Amino acid sequence: MQYLNEKVSYLKGLAEGLGVKDDTKEGRVILAIIDTLEEFADAINDLDEAQAELNDYLEDMDDDLSDLEDDYYGEEEDEDDYVEIECPHCHETLFLDEDTYYDNDQIECPKCHENIDLNEINDDSQDED
Repeated sequence: MQYLNEKVSYLKGLAEGLGVKDDTKEGRVILAIIDTLEEFADAINDLDEAQAELNDYLEDMDDDLSDLEDDYYGEEEDEDDYVEIECPHCHETLFLDEDTYYDNDQIECPKCHENIDLNEINDDSQDED
């Protein structure tokens, strides 16, 4: 945001070049406006710097949190480790991790509470291939 300070400096130089003095009403107003613009530019520059520092700090915190999550929870499982099936009774779509899908013969549907024969579903999906 340094360009704001450059524009205010340009205005100051322009006012000096035009001979604007504070001995007239108009001159006092113009110079006061330029001084106010300079204060605004400085305040915006300070805010911009503070925002940049906060962004850096948040990025560092995000990286640290990500590292902690990886350490605590371990590596994230890929979505490919889940099998999508449809309950033959209520037609609800279920997502089962591969271990549950391949290590069990049947499960209970969480929606309709009917037993689902996974071997039958597994056979149907192989027939489709």
